[in-house]
Amino acid sequence: MITFPNAKINLGLNITEKRPDGYHNLETVFYPVPIEDALEVVPLKGREKEFELHVLGTPIAGNPEDNLVVKAYRLLKGRFSLPPVDIYLQKQIPSGAGMGGGSADGSFMLKLLNEQFSLELTDEELEAYAAHLGADCPFFIKNQPTFATGTGNIFQPINITLKGLYILVVKPDIFVSTRDAFSIITPAYPVKSITDIIQSPLEEWKDCLVNDFEKSVFAQHPEIGDIKKKLYEAGAIYASMSGSGSALFGLFNTPVSHPELLFSDCFIWQGEL
Repeated sequence: MITFPNAKINLGLNITEKRPDGYHNLETVFYPVPIEDALEVVPLKGREKEFELHVLGTPIAGNPEDNLVVKAYRLLKGRFSLPPVDIYLQKQIPSGAGMGGGSADGSFMLKLLNEQFSLELTDEELEAYAAHLGADCPFFIKNQPTFATGTGNIFQPINITLKGLYILVVKPDIFVSTRDAFSIITPAYPVKSITDIIQSPLEEWKDCLVNDFEKSVFAQHPEIGDIKKKLYEAGAIYASMSGSGSALFGLFNTPVSHPELLFSDCFIWQGEL
């Protein structure tokens, strides 16, 4: 059985307060976008190994044991009698981009195992399992536009569609440390909530829908800020960094011609929403 985990973007991201546990509360809108990995699980009998992970496409750094698809498999294997498996993961969603690629893979693995082995878990039960994998992982269970608060783990469906627009995603070959991204942010509640802003015309977002991480990330990596400027110069109605970066996206009425000429040495993906 095969499934296709998709990425997400953040429409606005406000860091509202620092918590007593050292984490931060935030508000943002998660919006699914059709940049997809491919994930397949092949059950195997008579194997001594618990699993084997085969990663194709964009390489992933780190130990396979730490990959969220493996953690998802082991999470359900601890409750259900799952066989040894070969896991094939074809990566297209860029890593370290703020687009939730790893989280999507882990959550879609839960959904795939649930269907493939007839575990009969509800969406609510899958969301509870996904929460063990990461704060934003439960979003990918229902995979619909969502207003997120808390540490990014409290969800509320939101009525918004970007259907008919084109999105251009640009990710430079730059690693952004989330810890560093938080370093110069002063948490504060926004004057106007994201939920109110996104109900206004898209043309008005540029001046009021902000990602608080941009201030610190652009200061540390000016070339990322330059990409945002170029997206607007290319005709974007709205452009922003996703999450803590380093990917940026622009929303357009029509596709951008030859974006590879504008953004050399970057990962580029363009498609219709």
